[in-house]
Amino acid sequence: MPDIIQLLPDNIANQIAAGEVIQRPASAVKELLENAVDAGATEIKLIVNDAGKALIQVIDNGKGMSETDARMSFERHATSKIKNIDDLFHIKTMGFRGEALASIAAVSQVELKSKKAEDITGTCIEIDNSVVKKQEPVAMQQGTSIAMKNLFFNVPARRNFLKSNPSELRHIVDEFIRVSMAFPAIFFSLTSNGQQVFHLESGTLKQRIVQILGNSYNAKLVSVQEQSDYMNIYGFVGKPETAKKTRGDQYFFVNNRFIKSAYLNHAVMGAFDEMIAKDSFPMYTLFIDLDPAQIDINVHPTKQEIKFEDEKIVYAFVKSAVKHALAQFSITPTLDFELDSSIQHLDAVTKPFTDERKSSAASSSLYNTFTQKNQAHFIENKSELKHWKDLYEPAKGESGILNATTESEIIEPIINRDPGFVSLQSFISQPAMSLEHLTQLHNTYIVVQNDAGFMVIHQQNAHERILYERFIKAVEGKPIAIQQNLFPITMELTAMDVVIVTELLPELHLLGYHLEPFGNNTFVIQGTPADVDQGNEKMAIEKMLEQFKHFSADLKYSKREKLFRSLAWQQAVKGGTALSQKEMKMLVEDLFACMAPNITPNGKPTYTSFKKYELDKMFGR
Repeated sequence: MPDIIQLLPDNIANQIAAGEVIQRPASAVKELLENAVDAGATEIKLIVNDAGKALIQVIDNGKGMSETDARMSFERHATSKIKNIDDLFHIKTMGFRGEALASIAAVSQVELKSKKAEDITGTCIEIDNSVVKKQEPVAMQQGTSIAMKNLFFNVPARRNFLKSNPSELRHIVDEFIRVSMAFPAIFFSLTSNGQQVFHLESGTLKQRIVQILGNSYNAKLVSVQEQSDYMNIYGFVGKPETAKKTRGDQYFFVNNRFIKSAYLNHAVMGAFDEMIAKDSFPMYTLFIDLDPAQIDINVHPTKQEIKFEDEKIVYAFVKSAVKHALAQFSITPTLDFELDSSIQHLDAVTKPFTDERKSSAASSSLYNTFTQKNQAHFIENKSELKHWKDLYEPAKGESGILNATTESEIIEPIINRDPGFVSLQSFISQPAMSLEHLTQLHNTYIVVQNDAGFMVIHQQNAHERILYERFIKAVEGKPIAIQQNLFPITMELTAMDVVIVTELLPELHLLGYHLEPFGNNTFVIQGTPADVDQGNEKMAIEKMLEQFKHFSADLKYSKREKLFRSLAWQQAVKGGTALSQKEMKMLVEDLFACMAPNITPNGKPTYTSFKKYELDKMFGR
């Protein structure tokens, strides 16, 4: 019987390895940018066409490669970063596996140009499907230029699974930001389809944060700086008012390497405890420096997951450092010891403390409790409280109204009342229903009476359902009317938000938003839906974007679904808003004209019903 095990050809082995390292264009961008940083470059330019599907090119002014090194760099497990096993435990470079270029060459057409400072000419290599097609001298300046074209041209199945260009570009921008944020002293630029997206001059970390995340953070950053023998931490956190509904502006770096760590994120969230809302997330860009021997970065090819030798120490250090920084800048809550002027007019202050008052105070149980040893937190069990259940016993009045009522009969209807979402048909059929005199409770709930009892409608939840179904109809052939602005409004966005808005422009236009690109990360707002208040156009779009990114964390939603839910949440009338009788009536009528009036797009109830017989039972009728 012949042998059946055979060694795979290099090109097939490289393609298999590439599937783990190069998952999408952004993966190649990350590897090439990190190689440029490791080469000691002070200027790095990234050029992409068609979101990296047609071209990804990285140009740097690093130390370059010799002719032999340039050829060897495309071999699997060929690297200049490590030489023996001990080097794995002292890694300070971004790359070390020696797989990136071999994987890139296996799934694209590559052209590499590189030159060292001492060489007269550089070298140019062209590789197609792991096969070297040409190598020749070339005139160029010191540094390296590597261009990969037609990504996955020989793996059509992988290419077909790539997302739309705007979606892939968002991933590329993510990787670009992570590398450029880690090295603020290096100049970075990103050009997409001939248009410059980023131009980041070298500078300080704070300058780089503002360049990337926007000028809104300029005066809202708190410096974090702590040092110890074990580790150092430095960077910036945003003040509590900068907290958002998404985690987008959160960056952790360990030895300048971007990492994802829910554990360390929890530490920062703990430092912000009670300063921001539970569903909000603070902005932070934090760098941790510690001995490479204390961490293991060889966990995953992306190198974004690492293991700490003692993660509890790191957790405690991060939390205390952020807390200390917030306290130094008077961000954390403090006790106010100033005396309230109203206290000065109390009898206890204005009237003399006579012997009679002293005797009365000393004989009180409160005085005895606090003067006896170990009794400061003792609460006396007063006899009057022993019979608290009597409050719920049946009343024995002359009329005998509640004689047959038990404690459970009083409480159960409240606890176990039927939240029953009545159908549209049953609601409309109520002959005694009245929409003429509606009641609003706490400027949040609308009480509607019907023959079976009454209903309590949550105005924001109800409005979200109404808007959501209106948006669905808009894209199905009934576009929402656009109210043109008398004076167009200019809105500047971050590069990441520009990519999102560009992707959403067609749907936004159907939903009543007329935006036009104006270059340099700027859009002009020509018109908005009629229900967007004048002067709030920019805020409305910014809130919509924030909510869209919040929903983007959930992969089960389509792009259009995320947009509908984001706009419904953003435009819905919020709790705490007073409504007129006309507005409440219109809201109720619109709600029960919906296809699914009982729940919001996110599954929250829009109303609950209370039955008349439950009320009668509660009062013994």
